[in-house]
Amino acid sequence: MLDVSKLDLPDWVHWIAQDANGVWWGYECEPLQYDNGWYENEVGRNIRILSLAVNSDWQKSLQKVGD
Repeated sequence: MLDVSKLDLPDWVHWIAQDANGVWWGYECEPLQYDNGWYENEVGRNIRILSLAVNSDWQKSLQKVGD
């Protein structure tokens, strides 16, 4: 899991998740899972946070953060 306490995320980020390629994203609304990652389903905003090593357990990366 990603330690969000060390990140400077916008206030609107309420969810974070990692795609299969290692990229972490922040989402305003809870994202939906697809074949290789997550998407916001055209609801809310998203922001690329950072890229880390590929994670074979990316499906378990979804975390609620903030309020």
